[in-house]
Amino acid sequence: MEFNAPAGENLFDHGRVTGKGISRIDGPLKVTGRAPYAYERHDVVGDQLSGYPVLATVPQGRITAIDTAAALAAPGVLGIVTALEVGEMPHPFEQNVAPLFGGDRVHHYHQAIAVVVAEEFEQARTAAALVRVDYDAQTGAYDLDAVWQQKKGDHADPVARQGDFDAAFAQAAVTLDQEYRTPGHSHAMMEPHASIAAWQDGKVTVWTSNQMIAWNRQSLAKTLGLDQDDVRIESPFIGGGFGGKLFLRADAVLAALAARKLERPVKVALPRAAIMNNTTHRSATIQQLRIGADRDGRMTAISHEAISHSQPGGSGENAVDQTRWFYAAPNRLIVNHVAEMRLPEANAMRAPGEASGLMALEVAMDEMALKLGMDPVEFRALNDTQVSPEDPEIPFSDRNFRRCLHEGAKAFGWTNPAPRSQREGAWLIGQGMAGAYRGSPVLTSGARVRLLPDARLLVETDMTDIGTGSYTIIAQTAAETMGLPLEAVEVRLGDSDFPVSAGSGGQFGAASATAGVYAACLALQKRIAEVLQAGDAPLRFSDAQVHVGGRDIPLAELGELSAEDKITFGEFRDKQHIVSTFGAHFVEVAVHRLTGQIRLRRMLAVCDAGRILNPVTARSQLIGGMVMGVGAALMEEIAIDTDKGFFPNHDLASYEVPVHLDIPEQQVIFLDTADPVSTPLKAKGVGELGLCGVAAAIANAVHNASGVRIRDFPVTADKLLAGLG
Repeated sequence: MEFNAPAGENLFDHGRVTGKGISRIDGPLKVTGRAPYAYERHDVVGDQLSGYPVLATVPQGRITAIDTAAALAAPGVLGIVTALEVGEMPHPFEQNVAPLFGGDRVHHYHQAIAVVVAEEFEQARTAAALVRVDYDAQTGAYDLDAVWQQKKGDHADPVARQGDFDAAFAQAAVTLDQEYRTPGHSHAMMEPHASIAAWQDGKVTVWTSNQMIAWNRQSLAKTLGLDQDDVRIESPFIGGGFGGKLFLRADAVLAALAARKLERPVKVALPRAAIMNNTTHRSATIQQLRIGADRDGRMTAISHEAISHSQPGGSGENAVDQTRWFYAAPNRLIVNHVAEMRLPEANAMRAPGEASGLMALEVAMDEMALKLGMDPVEFRALNDTQVSPEDPEIPFSDRNFRRCLHEGAKAFGWTNPAPRSQREGAWLIGQGMAGAYRGSPVLTSGARVRLLPDARLLVETDMTDIGTGSYTIIAQTAAETMGLPLEAVEVRLGDSDFPVSAGSGGQFGAASATAGVYAACLALQKRIAEVLQAGDAPLRFSDAQVHVGGRDIPLAELGELSAEDKITFGEFRDKQHIVSTFGAHFVEVAVHRLTGQIRLRRMLAVCDAGRILNPVTARSQLIGGMVMGVGAALMEEIAIDTDKGFFPNHDLASYEVPVHLDIPEQQVIFLDTADPVSTPLKAKGVGELGLCGVAAAIANAVHNASGVRIRDFPVTADKLLAGLG
């Protein structure tokens, strides 16, 4: 099924199941501990061995020797696989920047270089510490600021350029020119990267924790030199990913290689330190914002230049992209630099690009509003646009940013107080706000549906659930389309034997996967029409019946029928429109005037994301993103040892994330919008929008409370104290 024209009025406009606040159908499995996560798949295959990784302790260079004698002699150890014996392996996937295993080359600190396998986990971990490795180590440069000083101002290869920015900026009545810094962030998901691998007849099955089943299968097959048909991936439940599990990681490769060598199933989980240094993270950024406006507050010029780091061949953190589309200004200059560094791999993390970019852009917008003497809400509303800032011939499919701003301000009780004008005892009180922007991409997505003789419907797709509610919204979509009660639908996810779906990530999962299930259900309806010899007569499905030609036929009388289809998206969607999501965040904070301690008091998010398929699961996504934004604003920071090229705070004791006491009242408002250009369900993604702009809103609130402007995240007490007086 190709989606090649805007959706007209359809059954989802009058949904009896979709759009309703239904608790997650997989919730009972999770709260009772029966949801099968990767490392806990004890029932899928017997005689499982435990593997523990050996990780490089230099940032780059070559391995000259690996001595495994002491480890092999340790109790319970059955074997060791080393990178030297395996040799260089094929590069797994274009998005995997750094090699995962094999050969003598070290590309980054904590690269996997061996795996020790034993009967028990503790035996494997103890023996792994006995492996001795000799290196021909190399030094490198790991200081992003030093590269920024070299590249800053190099506009030879801009991402976008319109008009004459330099002239317009020079002539502007009011200008802003500031630098902002954001640190690296770790995904810090609860479930570590983990896999169990087992071989049979030259084929491997891997039970793993991965967001993208088809990508994972393709990558593992290529890495191991197998046909894709010889690789099966299962990942029905994922304990958090945030982009860190989009691609194949070392745990699956180590488990597969060890299981093949020892001819027994092997499971491998990466320790927390390896999640920080071996897998991926969000790159640090340095960003320069220059904005010019007339006295009335209308922006005439905007420039956003940024730099981030990446392994050679990577794209880093594209912090400038949202600036291309968010606010209108006729003269524009957008520049993005990538500094190649042999630090652990930087790659996608929730709202890649926008999360960091809006930390700078939305603080700059706040600063500009102050310079103009304008309410920050009204300054943003004035510079809203309904067409592409780069091409006025291309409209946004549905953009309600001004509504987000004004409805949010009203619900929050926004008063736009002057900086440092409110006090409660020793506490300075402030309000802050920021806009939110995130694109709404889609991917081809398929599903298979099977009508069973008892009028139950089985839905199979390799879509994943990373805690986002995929099981529930897919069941709602199928129940709505086939006229069934929700409890009559069984959803099976995360298996490479199922039709390929979009997978989870990039804010494309829910919108794409539900559209794919809808396409499969329409194919099933067509099959039912054939069985009933209905010809061109319209079919209507409700109450577990099909209504056609004056007849009401129970679905249970049709026997077993199945159908499979996928949704593809025509060029009209993304070439003739910009499909995006929007929001506004409002925050109130208290800052202690003597200690600089920051306390959040309340948070509000207003979101414009098309049809909300399930407001309960969508709200969970929003408040989870808001919590992550609190971390980015106030505490999360991957420190870089610029001498040794690694992240020393690689555990959850020294890499701080928000806890319950950090989070105040959270309110979420969804606008009642539906975007006919987005998908047949008129829905868009929402999971990443909740993070976008939150950190800037908090930083702006801290400034409003204290009068101190911090442009170097996270905003911490030590940075505030000097300005508090």
